[in-house]
Amino acid sequence: VQLVESGGGLAQAGGSLRLSCATSTADFSWYFMGWFRQVLGKERDFVAGISRDHGSTYYADSVKGRFTITRDIARSTVYLVMDGLKPEETAVYYCALRTTVITVDRITYSREYDAWGQGTQVTVSS
Repeated sequence: VQLVESGGGLAQAGGSLRLSCATSTADFSWYFMGWFRQVLGKERDFVAGISRDHGSTYYADSVKGRFTITRDIARSTVYLVMDGLKPEETAVYYCALRTTVITVDRITYSREYDAWGQGTQVTVSS
């Protein structure tokens, strides 16, 4: 399966963007999807994640209350709405998919995911 991301771009500090991540195959069965971000030369960091069946959501502490992850099962798409953006959140944002069960204590590890999107640049100006 391929993951197709869209929605990155330029925002001012305090502004908002919405990212989308769709699977290339409709009705593809997945267990969990997450968003990560990466600054050049640094590790890929977990931002948010959501389970397919129950819609349970998880967030990095740094984005709680500002970012919202949702899923549209019919469209096989996951969204990340980012409000209150900060310049330090400028990064390439990636969505990732896990096809099998994953425990909550593992969802922040990028190596636990089976497929990745191509990444979308988010730039937040001050």
